[in-house]
Amino acid sequence: MIRLQRAARILALTLASWFVFSSASADQSQASTAIYVARRGWHIDVGFASDEIAAPLHAVLGNFPGVSYLFFGFGDRQYLMAKHQSMPAMRAALWPGKGLILATGLGATPAEAFGGPNIIKLRVSAEQSLAAQDFIWRSLRDAYSPNSDQVPIVARGPYEGSVYFSARARYSAFYTCNTWGAEVLKKSGLPVRTGGVLFAGQLWRQVRKLAAAE
Repeated sequence: MIRLQRAARILALTLASWFVFSSASADQSQASTAIYVARRGWHIDVGFASDEIAAPLHAVLGNFPGVSYLFFGFGDRQYLMAKHQSMPAMRAALWPGKGLILATGLGATPAEAFGGPNIIKLRVSAEQSLAAQDFIWRSLRDAYSPNSDQVPIVARGPYEGSVYFSARARYSAFYTCNTWGAEVLKKSGLPVRTGGVLFAGQLWRQVRKLAAAE
């Protein structure tokens, strides 16, 4: 009877260990890549390691030779292209208008480029990363011919290694750069609220909770 009880305990421990190992292995295989979230003052950008950017979004990499990471953000075209980004230009951006996608290529790590406290790395599956990339691609999908492999640049961006692309979405007081960033993350399947997200702090708090949950 005692031997039988010992055997039962050993079997139970073995099964429990196998379950924990299998669960950890499954989580590790599912979280095989990462989405990076950067806070740039009032703005939130979303980025990926360049070698993990897949078709069709990889078409934009032709504009960023040799970069290790590529970040994307959204903004108001009139404000971003203004010679002087004054208060009148900011007020004008509150009304619906054309948008731009800002893409920034990095040779350094995101933490080195933006500062460690301004970067959050979210572990995701390859499928989740592709879903986020697809949303970004569709954000600029109508900016050029569907049969072209080139994504035309609208202008050079404000940072070294950055450029602007035409955006499909329209910017307004109710759909800001941070709303767009929240939608990128939500499309990846992450539990991110997008409604009413207008400011960087609203999205940043959500992303910090996600990172803490990991």
